[in-house]
Amino acid sequence: MSDPSIASQPAPGIKEKPVPMKTMTDYLIRIGADKVPHTNKTYLAHAIGTYRDMKSWEASDALCCAAMFHSIYGTEGFQDFTLSLDQRDELRTLIGDYAELLAYANCAMDRASFHALDDADLDTYPVQDRLIGDSMDLSRQEYEDLMRVHLCDFLEQVERTAVWDYERQSFITISERLGGAALDAYRSTFAREP
Repeated sequence: MSDPSIASQPAPGIKEKPVPMKTMTDYLIRIGADKVPHTNKTYLAHAIGTYRDMKSWEASDALCCAAMFHSIYGTEGFQDFTLSLDQRDELRTLIGDYAELLAYANCAMDRASFHALDDADLDTYPVQDRLIGDSMDLSRQEYEDLMRVHLCDFLEQVERTAVWDYERQSFITISERLGGAALDAYRSTFAREP
């Protein structure tokens, strides 16, 4: 299991700069995210909700920014809005390299290859990149931070979608592995399951 305090620490070697919420929401509005429906909300509202939930976990600025942009390039499960991969540098400039890496990984990951490693104890986690057809070799820190982003995204919307059984065992494994705020959020959300 991870050290629960790690979520509040920036990844080693990552210099973070706080990005004002208004700067991020203005960017998302400018590219039309406020007009796209998503789980009985707008894409923008879901992104803000995921950001706020990650913030409530006392996560680093980079993780919160990654949560805000967690599906910006489209995910395996959400294709209604996608920013072109040609704009990755633009997003890196806005939110920082590490946050963009996590956002990209959350979008690009083949979920089966990601979940196959949920309880693995590795130095490098090979997650299949469905966008370019190659492997993303993530460090343990990157992989566990990707777990945080993916879990936070799921928990923010599961009550609206009522898809409680989606990858249930994987999300249990992830929340137990991460511990701390992630596990508390999982338990709190699933305590409201009908």
